Amino acid sequence: MNPLTLLLIFVPVSIVLELIRASEIWIFITSALAIIPLAGFMGKATEHLSAKLGAGLGGLLNASFGNAAELIIALLALKRGLYEVVKASITGSIIGNILLVLGLSVVAGGIKFERQTFNRTAACMGATLLTLSAIGLVVPALFHRVAHGSQANHEQELSLEIAIVLFTTYLLSLVFALRTHKHLYAGDGVHAGNEAASIEGWSRIKSVLVLLISTILVALMSEFLVGAVDHTASALGMTQVFIGVIVVAIIGNAAEHSTAVLMAAKNRMDIAMNIAIGSSIQIALFVAPVLIFVSYLFGQPMDLLFTTFEVVAIGLAVGIVSLISMDGESNWMEGVQLLAVYIILAIAFYFLP
Repeated sequence: MNPLTLLLIFVPVSIVLELIRASEIWIFITSALAIIPLAGFMGKATEHLSAKLGAGLGGLLNASFGNAAELIIALLALKRGLYEVVKASITGSIIGNILLVLGLSVVAGGIKFERQTFNRTAACMGATLLTLSAIGLVVPALFHRVAHGSQANHEQELSLEIAIVLFTTYLLSLVFALRTHKHLYAGDGVHAGNEAASIEGWSRIKSVLVLLISTILVALMSEFLVGAVDHTASALGMTQVFIGVIVVAIIGNAAEHSTAVLMAAKNRMDIAMNIAIGSSIQIALFVAPVLIFVSYLFGQPMDLLFTTFEVVAIGLAVGIVSLISMDGESNWMEGVQLLAVYIILAIAFYFLP
């Protein structure tokens, strides 16, 4: 074939391929940006609906939809077989909430107030549940390395049974927070009353419609986002683990980030702590087990076998949050320390092969 003909064929094809690659990146970026406000609408609708349903059902609704955006993204990634992204998003959501979200909240509140206090019992209970979560993620990795001669189905069965234990613990934690010890999570009664009055503007029908429409749109945007993960990761020189741990986790938690920071800036560290630590607990004890259960419906069971570095990262994050929550008070320097740990881990995940 004539070299000129080859050139005439190659140039247009290469241009089309570059446009496709570029479009995949823009699809990923625009989908991510669209999910952030939609997740905010989901949170707002849930908040309004919770006020109408009362403390018990409202708390259960908040617990169920608190991480709906992350769950939808993870489910769609799971359906496509992107298990590395799914597991990494679990890791990223846990460390992102307790390091990035809480760190920004503590800094924002500490700049305005020299010393902020929060309920130490509730914070320590949250830290203990996070420690349990870390144990649930560590054990499969330890089992994999210690019993390396065992059959793969044993590891899968271990992950499923641990998921059942974590999910059961989560249900019991809801009973603790919403029924037997709800006073620990009530916060300031005056502020709570003002908030209840301020969110009575949406009717129950409007709240349900906004929640339904937002959920559908988040699912649609998540489909585009997940579909562009592979191309975006390769084009930007990132691994799927980094995309899941940092990018997807930040996108899914963006709405909660802003809420926690605003609450801390209003000197309401109890709520900021509950949002940050509570979200991580939901991811570890609710979202992760649900993903394990759903993976069986897809015919490709997922396990809880995280990489060594992911397990270590979660352990370090839980450790520093436990130390900070012990005294029941915070200052801006503690927030800086949390952010420093998050940045160090993010840099390490970026260079992780």
